[in-house]
Amino acid sequence: MKKFNDFLDTVMRFIMAAAMFALLAGGTWQIFTRWILKNPSTFTDEFLRYVLIWASMLGSAYCFYKDEHLALDLVKDRVKGSVRSVLMIFIEAAILFFVCYVFIYGGMQLAGNATNKSSVMRIPFRLLYACLPISGIFIVIARVIKYIQLFTDSKGGK
Repeated sequence: MKKFNDFLDTVMRFIMAAAMFALLAGGTWQIFTRWILKNPSTFTDEFLRYVLIWASMLGSAYCFYKDEHLALDLVKDRVKGSVRSVLMIFIEAAILFFVCYVFIYGGMQLAGNATNKSSVMRIPFRLLYACLPISGIFIVIARVIKYIQLFTDSKGGK
């Protein structure tokens, strides 16, 4: 399990680093062509928009993987004992339902039904929309790993 966990961490970090590099390179190219060459690049605006969407969706999945996602802990921190356990189970079930239904199912429907292409780069929108199910799958894997770790930690008496 540790090897898979490390492999997934490496893959997600590599994808995020590649997305950040693409944002940096595309932004630099846009600035260079606009201010130095006085002939702005036509594709960089669309390219940067799509890379930013992918980076933000995969970044949110990585935050779920590291368990550092945004959460409202007002109620969770005030309850103790079995009520807290039930609340935590409910929260995790709600997260999984939302991710499976909206990200994975909805994203697959959206990507599957997309027939048009982007106006400048002529990239199919299904490639852009594919970030939803991919990030959803990463989130589900992250939650399953967390559940396995919690279960093995509780079985081991830690």
